[in-house]
Amino acid sequence: MIDQLRALQQQLDGELHYDELMRRLYATDASIFREVPLAVAYPKHKEDIKKLVAFAREHHTSLIPRSAGTSLAGQCVGPGIVVDISKYMNKILEINVKEGWVRLQPGVIRDELNSILRPLGFFFSPNTSSASRCMMGGMVGNNSCGTTSIVYGSTRDHVTALDVVLSDGSEARFSALSKAEFEEKSKGTGLEAQLYRQMYDVLSQPDVQAEIREQYPKPAIHRRNTGYAIDILLESEIFTPGKPAFNFCQLLSGSEGTLAFTTEITLHIDPLPSPHDVVLCAHFADLMECMKAVVAAMEHRPTACELMDKLILDCTRANREQSKNRFFIEGDPAAVLMIEFRGEHAGEAEEKAAKLIEDLKKRGFGYAFPVIAAPKSKKVWELRNAGLGFCPTCRVKPKGWPASKIRPWK
Repeated sequence: MIDQLRALQQQLDGELHYDELMRRLYATDASIFREVPLAVAYPKHKEDIKKLVAFAREHHTSLIPRSAGTSLAGQCVGPGIVVDISKYMNKILEINVKEGWVRLQPGVIRDELNSILRPLGFFFSPNTSSASRCMMGGMVGNNSCGTTSIVYGSTRDHVTALDVVLSDGSEARFSALSKAEFEEKSKGTGLEAQLYRQMYDVLSQPDVQAEIREQYPKPAIHRRNTGYAIDILLESEIFTPGKPAFNFCQLLSGSEGTLAFTTEITLHIDPLPSPHDVVLCAHFADLMECMKAVVAAMEHRPTACELMDKLILDCTRANREQSKNRFFIEGDPAAVLMIEFRGEHAGEAEEKAAKLIEDLKKRGFGYAFPVIAAPKSKKVWELRNAGLGFCPTCRVKPKGWPASKIRPWK
């Protein structure tokens, strides 16, 4: 393939690397998996992506979209061409404060987006422990949610439109469609029209609908972000009268880049939350007790909730910086439940936390209940976020490697 890759390299305005060093660097991500790719591409724009798609089709290989590589399940590794959009496709293209949306390229970092939105009174609400480095293309592909999902939902709930390159190299823009617009889109001759027709043919069958509704997770499980969300497409006005408009973005969100290559993303943004926050750090001697306490916590409508177990706590103990952020830890808990409350003033947030503490004590949950107010509350979340980086390297017990995924370097 060297001659073919060299020819492709000359066609791109961006970069293509197929040397041993670059292939090894991109053989891993934040997961435990390892797979040496055929090559690594840095596209400059969608025209480069279309050329990469054409090459992959001709030579029967695959494209692996990648941004920051923070995925934990090996989504960003594979034997094909890793396409890293972080170097060039990382611009915020348009912000509409009046209508509450932003249009951007997939390489924009989540926290950097919010640093620009904050002075305007808005933010992108889904939050992850890797928010300081994860990128919007990855958040769409993974349907990321994080600590604030109990209030703001997942990324899927905020994606309004996606500009993509399909598997035949054609371009498409997916957004909400009325029934009439859906029918019009289905009349074309290209791949996009074929997708609409195929989706209608499959999801309009009563037996298929029944199977989906019976076998898919319950809709109440709002943090489900794995698999293709065809159950959500089924709950659109095309198939279920009275439901919202059909939008292919709901399927693409969470599809890990397997269905189309995203070049632009349009996102709904939210007004900034109430300015004052406290974090109740409830300590538990037993992990199961902590998990049961989550049910009680949800009844008090917090703005964020996250569990930190003993594994993460032990990993942070030996780190010089993160050991300073353990100031609120009492004893040696099996788990700590971090529950955030917000209010228009500090007293409002503290009152909400106090009511939950009273409830937890009545139910016999927990043994310590420190309440951390801003600005120290930020350090509590920093401790939790550090767990993603520490867990793969902490010396607690040997790390497992699925035998089927261990492959020798070539």
